[in-house]
Amino acid sequence: MPPSATELSYLEKKVLLALGKRLKASPEEIRTAGNFRELVEVMNAASWLQAKGLVTMKERIAHSYRLTKPDVARRPLPERKALKAAMKAGGRIAVPKLKSACKFDESELAVALGWLRRKGWADVTKGPEGSFVVVAPAGRAATASKSPDEILLARLSKGELPEDAIDPHVLRELKSRRELVKERESVQREIALTAAGQKVAAAGIELKEEVAQPTTDLLQSGRWRDVDFRRYDTKAFAPLIHPGKRHVLSAYIEKVRRIFLSMGFTEIEGDFVLPAFWNFDALFQPQDHPARDELDTFYLSKPATMPLPEEDIVRRVANVHETGGATGSTGWRYEWDRTEAERAVLRSHTTPITLKWLAEHPEPPQKAFVVGRVFRPDAVDWTHLPEFHQIEGVVMEDGANLAQLIGIIEEFYRRLGFTRAKFRPGYFPYTEPSMEPEVQRPDGRWMELGGSGIFRPEVTEPLGLKAPVLAWGLGLERVIMAVEGITDIRQLYLSDLDWLRDHRAIL
Repeated sequence: MPPSATELSYLEKKVLLALGKRLKASPEEIRTAGNFRELVEVMNAASWLQAKGLVTMKERIAHSYRLTKPDVARRPLPERKALKAAMKAGGRIAVPKLKSACKFDESELAVALGWLRRKGWADVTKGPEGSFVVVAPAGRAATASKSPDEILLARLSKGELPEDAIDPHVLRELKSRRELVKERESVQREIALTAAGQKVAAAGIELKEEVAQPTTDLLQSGRWRDVDFRRYDTKAFAPLIHPGKRHVLSAYIEKVRRIFLSMGFTEIEGDFVLPAFWNFDALFQPQDHPARDELDTFYLSKPATMPLPEEDIVRRVANVHETGGATGSTGWRYEWDRTEAERAVLRSHTTPITLKWLAEHPEPPQKAFVVGRVFRPDAVDWTHLPEFHQIEGVVMEDGANLAQLIGIIEEFYRRLGFTRAKFRPGYFPYTEPSMEPEVQRPDGRWMELGGSGIFRPEVTEPLGLKAPVLAWGLGLERVIMAVEGITDIRQLYLSDLDWLRDHRAIL
């Protein structure tokens, strides 16, 4: 139900009256017809009328053109100069003489000859005596009149012209020349009455001074009888207010932290830059593993190397790689290279942070987690970024087993909002057995979110860890994609203000 005239504001009534019988007009025309002080008054009132269904507002991009320099129209075009020189020579002139007569450089000569042929004013012939410009009948006729592009230049010399006032073919030719005309874009708006607006306007509109609330002066002077008091429509459009809140990514980091802390875990942190020893070797990852290739890991040049931990730890890790040490394993059966372990890397996962912490706190029971950035030289696509966040958790206690690990991960996912999770066998150099957890997305599809398992003796024994260690890690961004139903990981890092404002607060 459209509002009646009595429910409209003073400025809204002025816009309807200014439109009158014309039904549609530009904001500038309405401002003049309605004697508005500022154009913004017209636009504000029109926006409210549009929200009430009484007018429509349309916008289009309009193009107009002007000369780049005022003297462009006073200078003859190159082909006009060439035509005059050729006619003065009797209709046939050698190209070198034409160049000299017109004082052309090489580029100007090429432009002049090109346009002479394009307009059909002259032909360029070549013979034993050289190249000549021969004036054609159309060229002789053109000596007595201006060409369409010359006429357009003369019109533009008097002021800017809109695109619809110019022959498009002539405009296209003129735009193909360098530095003659300049294009300007502008937004043109049109405000038009809807059928409901025409009905309100036809019913009659009385324009009286409008006040929002009574004052002592109005009441004492009796002027309240001659003014309109604005009526308020509680159903009218009102702009949305967007309160401040955490970024979606930051909010999920805080949510994950709260979940781990509520489950009795200790939060830990670690350095971005580590020796390859902690990133790979201590995790029983062989030194010829593909993940250690420079195509899969960021290695630093400054510093190129980093110091290793205590020598007894280094020696035990080296023995495990070479022979299996005291673990009962045969190891990888190669000669361990200390220089390879000293190489400085940007951490490619957060597992070395939890492992290093356990080495510093070897007495069970221990429960720790880290949420931090990791770095891998991955090509950017809808599921990969070279820098992302990883969630890592470890539990070390006597009697820890695979069933306990499954229960912890399922509880973690349940608190994140997933109702279904499943596990399939996986392989990682540092865990045995190993699993890859999957959760069901809101759209019903299953999504793999990381890896998990029990640290191998080759990992725990060299560090002096006597109890079993349960470990799992998953990508935070992929968790958010699964929870939110996002199909492109890059959306989390784009400055899409509409998405960020409209997104619910993460609790």
